[in-house]
Amino acid sequence: MNRILALFAFVAIAVFLLILAFKVPSPDLVIVIVITLAFVAYDFATSSRNKQD
Repeated sequence: MNRILALFAFVAIAVFLLILAFKVPSPDLVIVIVITLAFVAYDFATSSRNKQD
């Protein structure tokens, strides 16, 4: 369940940022958005793993 909610949050922020990138096509803004999405994807990949305690 946590993984599904994390995926939903990732998709929501990605859609919001991609709409922003298309509406305001500034190269600097697009670079910041790509870096932000990379950080969010990394966080999703590392924090949503099944942890073996």
